[in-house]
Amino acid sequence: MTLLADLLSTVFERRYRRPPGKPDTRPITELADALIVSEDETTGLKLAGNILAAFEDLDDEGKLGFFRHVAQAMNIDPETLRTTLDAYERAPSKASYRMFMAAAEPPRQELIRRLNRVPGATRMLVGMRADLLRLGGTEPELAALDLDFRHLFVSWFNLGFLVLRPITWESPANILDRIIAYEAVHAIDSWDDLRRRLKPADRRCFAFFHPAMPDEPLIFVEVALTQGLPSSIQSLLAEDRAPFLAEDADTAVFYSISNCQAGLASISFGNSLIKQVVSELSKELDGLKTFVTLSPIPGLVKWLGETGQDWDASDTAQMRELAANYLVHAKAGSDLPYDPVARFHLGNGAIIHAVHAQADISDKGLSQSGGTMVNYLYDLSNIAQNHAEFTNTKKVPASSEVLALAGTEALALPKER
Repeated sequence: MTLLADLLSTVFERRYRRPPGKPDTRPITELADALIVSEDETTGLKLAGNILAAFEDLDDEGKLGFFRHVAQAMNIDPETLRTTLDAYERAPSKASYRMFMAAAEPPRQELIRRLNRVPGATRMLVGMRADLLRLGGTEPELAALDLDFRHLFVSWFNLGFLVLRPITWESPANILDRIIAYEAVHAIDSWDDLRRRLKPADRRCFAFFHPAMPDEPLIFVEVALTQGLPSSIQSLLAEDRAPFLAEDADTAVFYSISNCQAGLASISFGNSLIKQVVSELSKELDGLKTFVTLSPIPGLVKWLGETGQDWDASDTAQMRELAANYLVHAKAGSDLPYDPVARFHLGNGAIIHAVHAQADISDKGLSQSGGTMVNYLYDLSNIAQNHAEFTNTKKVPASSEVLALAGTEALALPKER
């Protein structure tokens, strides 16, 4: 795995550098218009490099203007699309199909492809989409432009291209610095805190990387090797806890999964990440029998407010019942679970295994979930079956203990928004 990662990094590690020589001072919109019609590869690369350099220097208003120009000026031509579709319906052939496909693809997709020809441009295009998502708001044309970015990124960041790497205390400092910055579930407060999560023998961390962005993790998971199920994040991350030999562990706990790139929103890696990490750990430690998460319940407090429930975080029995009821019964659009973390893990084939009160007493944990957390169980022999049943029936799979806590009737649910 490490050798493959190093080879791919050597081949693909090409950082973006501004084009040499005098910059092209034409407006970025004119550069984009010129690039989309350019037929000379050398000229096209120079134009693309100048566009990327110019975009870096734009303020938010300038970026928004660029996005609007690309969305409007490089859209599909509906009349041409209708004409080519009619021609294909009348006489299906390779030529008529090619003409229809060309008309169906907006020129802005080709613009993005040509920008990506510049060495190191992939990283910048991911950042460009992050700006688009941040600035686009509810503008329909910019939402359509985002679909073009997403369509291309789904191919470029295909799981076949991703490389799973272990992150250790010996990893390069720039990678460790990004792990600190990107941790989105349980903040890493210092380098000492990071060391406690990476260096002990009973701790692991894995991340997906893309060969075109070899020093930028796309998503990472932190793992604790334990004996039995953990019931709180405090005990799992305690400064004074006593580490033990990894060979003595019977449980692998995924306690934090963080997406790192805002520009890759809605490009899903988490499912494959967990499955590959399970595979790696199973090969390394044959004593591991149980694979679970210790997950937050981020929508619980909000839902309790919407349903008018009174609750007391110090009442552990009440909080466990409320959390179980919420996880099993609360639904949002398309009859899927209201909680986003539940949607993710249940959609991956896990089941709700246990709920814990006073499990995260940090300010964030109390404000989001009243301190409760949940174990999602990944039973390797049933993942595929659980995934299929959940997808087809939308029924929330849970242990008998959780179902008993949840009861058979849901609390009064808020109307779907």
